[in-house]
Amino acid sequence: MTSQMGHTRQLGQLSVNAMGLGCMPMSWAYGVDDIDPVEVRATLREAIDLGVTLLDTSDVYGPYTNEELLGLEIVDAGLRDKVQLATKCGLKTIDTLKYAYEGSPEHVRAACDASLKRLKVEHIDLYQLHRVDPKTPIEETWGAMAELVTAGKVGAIGLSEASLENLKRAQAIHPLTTLQSELSLWSQDVLENGILDWCKENNVGFLAYSPLGRGFLTGETLTVKSYDFRASNPRFTEAAMAENQKIVDAISAIAARLEITNAQLALAWVLAQGENIVPIPGTKRRKWLRQNVAALEITLDAATLAELANIPRSTIPRY
Repeated sequence: MTSQMGHTRQLGQLSVNAMGLGCMPMSWAYGVDDIDPVEVRATLREAIDLGVTLLDTSDVYGPYTNEELLGLEIVDAGLRDKVQLATKCGLKTIDTLKYAYEGSPEHVRAACDASLKRLKVEHIDLYQLHRVDPKTPIEETWGAMAELVTAGKVGAIGLSEASLENLKRAQAIHPLTTLQSELSLWSQDVLENGILDWCKENNVGFLAYSPLGRGFLTGETLTVKSYDFRASNPRFTEAAMAENQKIVDAISAIAARLEITNAQLALAWVLAQGENIVPIPGTKRRKWLRQNVAALEITLDAATLAELANIPRSTIPRY
């Protein structure tokens, strides 16, 4: 087993391994019928053995069970000092995969206390607003999150999927540590709309979720069942996947030439977009974890990056 502990990146004041772990699939969103609890626990432990430090979760994953899993398998196991726990608030569960925005200060405070209890910690390393609530001014939500820092309940705060305007409005109240948004070879919005540049200019770390296109870019066979979150995603209809196969084919050709996997190529590309970026691919199996972490050893040359810049792009929206 090869440790990747030498690969660190700075997310604001947080120093983390350059490859994070999205814990969501371990208990939510992509179907629960094939979740093996023993394998999930082994994956978490091996991630830490490999040097992964940032574990990303949320109260709505499950709901609630994902945070409870980390509390049990990380904190109760005495591994708290080896990781940085990142969780989120700002959504209220309606029905498993459906949720509503909730950014009131009262909700933020209550949600934080509940997450602390489930995670079995007194301090959350990174607390993120899962989505900006359009009915609550960002100043009110962000002000409540800043108060959690002052109270010592959280160490740093971040936003997720926020507009440039909301990033600036929040930054005026309290420094952002991170922005979490989608970034991959088929989702490059933040490269095109100035958001990633703003993060770099303002010392804001960027957590890239779905860096493997929710599994699609890996080229592995996907089975999207009716109770899978992806079943309602425009890019995972049968027609959309057929249309976007050209993207996978282009990635596969380059990966084969480099003698690496599609996933490793896709992750290496994300890492190459800036030193303030940490991808957080989600997995519940050790074989994919090992493959993902190994991408830290890959450096893409200018010619390959130029080639990747010219592969087909998806014309189908993310949501």
